[in-house]
Amino acid sequence: MEFRAKDIAVLLNGVVEGNPEATVNNVSKIEEGKPYTLAFLANPKYEHFIYTTEASVVLVNRDFVPAKPVPCTLIRVDSAYDAIAVLLKMYETMRPQPTGIEQPSHISENAVIGEKPYIGAFAYLGKNVKIGNNVRIYPQVYIGEGVTIGDNTVLYAGVKVYYGCVIGRNCTIHAGSVIGADGFGFAPSTEGYHKISQIGNVVIEDNVEIGANVCIDRATMGATRIKAGVKLDNLIQIAHNVVIGENTVIAAQTGIAGTAKVGSNCMLGGQVGVAGHLEIGNGVSVAAQSGIIGPVKDKTVIMGAPAFEAAKYQKSYVLFRKLPELYRQFGEMEREIQTLKSKQ
Repeated sequence: MEFRAKDIAVLLNGVVEGNPEATVNNVSKIEEGKPYTLAFLANPKYEHFIYTTEASVVLVNRDFVPAKPVPCTLIRVDSAYDAIAVLLKMYETMRPQPTGIEQPSHISENAVIGEKPYIGAFAYLGKNVKIGNNVRIYPQVYIGEGVTIGDNTVLYAGVKVYYGCVIGRNCTIHAGSVIGADGFGFAPSTEGYHKISQIGNVVIEDNVEIGANVCIDRATMGATRIKAGVKLDNLIQIAHNVVIGENTVIAAQTGIAGTAKVGSNCMLGGQVGVAGHLEIGNGVSVAAQSGIIGPVKDKTVIMGAPAFEAAKYQKSYVLFRKLPELYRQFGEMEREIQTLKSKQ
C-alpha cells in the first residue's frame, strides 16, 4: 500500500517541504533509507544521514534547520519521534490479523469467549475461563482454570497463565512469559526447606505490555499487582506480592524481590536488583545495574550498588577512579616519612 507525503502530513498535522506527491510503501531507518520508504530524524546525532539517505520522505521536527540541501522530501511535525510512533501503530493495525479457532485446541465446555476471538492451534483454555472481545491467543498458550482476560488483549505463542489470574484490557504479553507461577516461598527447618503454599494470584490491569520470557509470580496471599500502563521489557523477574505502580517502565533483566512496592511513573534501567519488603516512591529513576536495598523517596534519581543519589554517586566515582593514584601517592609519602624518621 502506497501513501503520498501530503496525505501523511495531513494525518500528522505536519507541513510538507519538497515534493508533496512523493510516495512511500514502507519504513526504514534513516541510515539505511531506501527509495519509496519513510524515515525519521529525531536525534541530532543522526543528522548527517539526512544528507545522504535514499529514503523518499523523512519526518523531522518543526525546528530542524538543515546545514545543506537534503535529497528527500521533508515532513515537519511537532515531534518526529512521536509521529513515527503513531504511523508504526497504524501500520501494525492495518496488517491482517488472524481470526477464528484453530484445531487442535482445547477449550473447556464452560469457558466463556467473547466476540471475534483468535485461538491458535494447541492452545489450552481451562475451566471457568472468561475471555473478552477481540482477544488473540496464539498457538501453544496455556490459560489455567478461572483466568479472566479483558477485551483486545494479545497473548503471543507459548504464554502460560496459571489459575485464577486476571489480565485486563488492551494488554500484550509476548512469547514465553509465565504469569502466576508459584512465588519463591520456603520455610527453613531442621530437615531442609518446607514449601509455603502460594494461594494468591496475579492481577494485571489495563494497557500493560509485558515482554518475552518475563516471570511474574503469584502472591503468597492476596495479589501480585501490575497496575495500568506498566511496560515491562524482556527477561524480568517479579516476585510474589510485588506491586508495580501505574505507567512505570522497567528494562530487561531486572529482578524485584518479594513484597517490594514500586511507585507510579518510575523508570528502572536494565539489570536493576530490588531487595524485598521495601518501597520505591513515585517518579523515581534508577540507572542500569543498580542494587536497591532500602526505601527510595519520590522523584529521586539513584544509581550504584548499593544505590544512592546519582549526583553523590558520580562524585564518589570520580574519587574511586583516582584510588590507584592516591594509593601510590600515599605510599610515597609514607616512605618519605620513614626516611625522615631514620635521619633523626
